[in-house]
Amino acid sequence: MVFKRIAIDTSKHVFTIHGVDEQEQPILRRELKRGQVESFFSKLARTEVVLEACGGSHHWGRLFQKMGHDVRLIPPQYVKPFVKRSKNDRNDAEAISEAASRPGMRSVMVKTVDQQAQGIILKHRAMLVSQRTQAINALRGHAMEFGVVVAKGSAKVAPLLAVLAADTAIPVVAREMFEQMGAHIEVLESRIAVLDAELMALHKANPVSRALAEIPGIGTMIAATMALTVEPENFVSGRHFAAWLGLTPREKSTGGKQRLGKISKAGNERLRTLLVVGATSVIRFAKPGSKSASAWLLQLLERKPRKLAAVALANKMARIIWAMMARGEAYRRQPIAA
Repeated sequence: MVFKRIAIDTSKHVFTIHGVDEQEQPILRRELKRGQVESFFSKLARTEVVLEACGGSHHWGRLFQKMGHDVRLIPPQYVKPFVKRSKNDRNDAEAISEAASRPGMRSVMVKTVDQQAQGIILKHRAMLVSQRTQAINALRGHAMEFGVVVAKGSAKVAPLLAVLAADTAIPVVAREMFEQMGAHIEVLESRIAVLDAELMALHKANPVSRALAEIPGIGTMIAATMALTVEPENFVSGRHFAAWLGLTPREKSTGGKQRLGKISKAGNERLRTLLVVGATSVIRFAKPGSKSASAWLLQLLERKPRKLAAVALANKMARIIWAMMARGEAYRRQPIAA
């Protein structure tokens, strides 16, 4: 049996495959247990294998590539419009195949083992930071129940714990709980510090990350995140990359009339947030004569609110990042505004 394409709807235990011939007619529909997938595809001649892009699909993509197959990973949002009325595994697999048949359908490159391993560092750090924020907010909330209020920020935790420990009006049970919460926050701080050191080592060892750090507003964290998670080959231009990050206006045009709204906030939320935060730091110190303030930015700040200007600057930073990564160029610093 010769296939033009085989689409796979993956799951934890049962995989559904949908194979079509050269006329796009289905010739194979069946379910495979997880342990049967490798042996099934190892017996097939070279064919195109299509999956929805997710964390686990990269593992299968690498495995199928070693077998000699051509692998494509399609983003789930591009597959969803092709799902028929009733959603089930077979219809999902057929929708993946239908989406892959479109000539202009975009796909995602299969990540290497090292790329996925290094990406775990970023995700684990983000989880720890979220847990630290949650723990600090819980500590401040419980302290407020006893009339103790402090400003926000992790730097205020130690003074807050000292005040709570010295306040004899607070019951002993509550003070013991505050001590445990403080110890928990301290453990999270130490784990985050260890990951920061690992990220700094990755940043110093990665020439792309070091080059991106030359851009105003791009620090070690943003540069390392971009270098480890972004594949410039997936984007045809800097604007395409900015649109993928959700930094371009959402368009609702019709009848020849162009209507642009707020930014779409599509794509990778983490990268978009980092760029906006970096742009905000540049705007905070933007003034005539500063190294990071260009004439374009100063003129924009005269006409637009600071938050809107931060998004516009983040869009520009995204395009610069793509150009540097795609072409291997160094950052060309703009002339300082008079």
